[in-house]
Amino acid sequence: MFLLAQVEDTVKIEPGNFGKSDNDAITEVLNTKFANKIVPDVGLCICVHDILETVPGIILHLDGCSYMKAKFRLVIFRPYVGEVLTGRVASCSPAGVRVTMGFFDDIHIPAPALQPGSEFDPAEQVWVWNYEGDKLYMDIEEPIRFRVLREIFSDKTPTADMAANAGRRQSAADAQAANDLQANSAKIPPYALTCTISEDGLGLLSWWGS
Repeated sequence: MFLLAQVEDTVKIEPGNFGKSDNDAITEVLNTKFANKIVPDVGLCICVHDILETVPGIILHLDGCSYMKAKFRLVIFRPYVGEVLTGRVASCSPAGVRVTMGFFDDIHIPAPALQPGSEFDPAEQVWVWNYEGDKLYMDIEEPIRFRVLREIFSDKTPTADMAANAGRRQSAADAQAANDLQANSAKIPPYALTCTISEDGLGLLSWWGS
């Protein structure tokens, strides 16, 4: 679930931090930059683990800041495909179940990946597993065990067309199209997990007495 990723970056140290040790100043800047952020094709950064190597910085006359090259390791949340995790039911909809782990919410269990015999209750707005004549409700906030099926990274960087359009006057149609694109893009997380509970032992912990 958690791993270490080695990264290199140039770190800007403000003059107010010159009194700190290089490692402390660099760690503070890197945590501000990376903590709780998605690193493309790497995963969700939790924090800086350690500083492996630094190169003495140069101070620019323009801003008086020191720029240092650093090699460091980040603690990353990136479960492997097939890994079994535990979270809590965040919400239910006809499309499936959304799960949260507290620090990460973009976990989706699509309807076909629920236990066989499950059906959505529109009145209660929850999924119900019909098991041997019993109705087992997937209530919100209940602990749930699930298996990772696949991970999805989405590129959220501006496209060349978006950058080109930024410098010219937009028509009303262009502005509306840009707003629609931005609204749809905001709904797509940069990193998400698609999971399943369609196996014995998976689903609400209360179903299995654990």
